[in-house]
Amino acid sequence: MDLSIVISSYNEIESLPELIDWIHRSIQQSDYLRSSSYEILLVDDGSTDGSWEWIQKQAETDKTLHGIRFRRNYGKSPALHCGFAAASGDIVITMDADLQDSPEEIPEMVRMIQEDGYDLVSGWKKKRYDNVLAKNIPSKIYNWTARKVTGIQLHDMNCGLKAYRNEVIKNIEIYGDMHRYIPYLAKNAGFNKIGEKPVIHQARKYGKSKFGMSRFVNGFLDLLTLWFLAGFGKKPMHIFGVCGIVSFLTGLAIAAWLILEKVIAQAGGLKYRAVTDQPLFYLALVALLIGTMLFLTGFLGELISRSSANRNDYQVRDRI
Repeated sequence: MDLSIVISSYNEIESLPELIDWIHRSIQQSDYLRSSSYEILLVDDGSTDGSWEWIQKQAETDKTLHGIRFRRNYGKSPALHCGFAAASGDIVITMDADLQDSPEEIPEMVRMIQEDGYDLVSGWKKKRYDNVLAKNIPSKIYNWTARKVTGIQLHDMNCGLKAYRNEVIKNIEIYGDMHRYIPYLAKNAGFNKIGEKPVIHQARKYGKSKFGMSRFVNGFLDLLTLWFLAGFGKKPMHIFGVCGIVSFLTGLAIAAWLILEKVIAQAGGLKYRAVTDQPLFYLALVALLIGTMLFLTGFLGELISRSSANRNDYQVRDRI
């Protein structure tokens, strides 16, 4: 199989017939892909609008179409996870089912993988047709933060339209809401050639968006999680130990300074306050306790990490 197109769908029954026809038309009209074999994997994420019945009926006559159905709505990341597991194409395309991603972008993205040598090509919705305050501005802030944290210079990290080499999707694990950071997951897995292509963004034709404003807060928290796991997932002592030492030494230095100040004042016959009467002393105790707890947390993290079944799970690129 040359190409797999993975689509996550949740209550998009109005869009599906037009989307599937558009995909077929775009591939058949492309000189680059016309002779390619391809499959369309539609993951029904617990739809309640009759989507699965349409998929079943369509698959009877369209042998390129395959469906996966969840018992309930799990979310986009689980849908992509299952779609990636089933994908057999040398190149895998992901796109949304709401007609906002244009299938006409697929041939060029495939060419960039095959001829330009990219491991992953992400779409960039340069001109968006979303609400400015609800989506455009928050999206720019989100993408700026993602670029700074991940070091990947993509303008639209969360664009649903992406192309991958098959080995990329088979070597990353998507869970929770981590679909927003697939390029970062790919980079952490050793796939560093990540490109970007400006794509046409279509205004939503049917229904309404399934994502609320909470996705930006959740996305930021997921980004912090990935950053932590990438840097310290297998060496937690390197962060907890350092923070613990800094906190402990800070508390120790404050306590020592207060005691020394009292001893000097007492030796010189000067007026002094008892160490335990000073608020700073209790801050020092808190710093000492926090430092100790962080250090012990690092030890526990190391024990858990070293007991993990994948503690030596490394991606081997080549053998000779």
